[in-house]
Amino acid sequence: MEFDAFGYPLSLDESRVEESGRDVRSEVRAYLDGEREVFDLTVDYPEGFVGDVMRVMTSIPYGETMTYGEVAAELDSAAVAVGQACGKNPVPPVVPCHRVVAADGLGGYSGEGGVELKRRLLELEGAGRVPQRKL
Repeated sequence: MEFDAFGYPLSLDESRVEESGRDVRSEVRAYLDGEREVFDLTVDYPEGFVGDVMRVMTSIPYGETMTYGEVAAELDSAAVAVGQACGKNPVPPVVPCHRVVAADGLGGYSGEGGVELKRRLLELEGAGRVPQRKL
């Protein structure tokens, strides 16, 4: 399932969400329109580390961020492994991988639009910590 997110295609694997495609579309559209802060969708998390990282990402409140290192500390892992797991998130923005940022900048974003789309999603949420990309 694809959405237009600020001019970039945003892909979501609807097989990982229990609700109907219509419900998923409605909630994601409302989020992208700034009318929804919390998703009422049931996510089927993958097994293993990616699922563990996704659960932590889901716990990050709207408008807030955590660094890759903070997520890694919570899971007794490494920041690089967390970044790789974020890139495998099958249901953005329902599981908000864009809320995980680098300590010295935004970090990456695997979706089309990359870091610019990540910045736009954080700005939509009014995130208090939207670091500038370091050159």
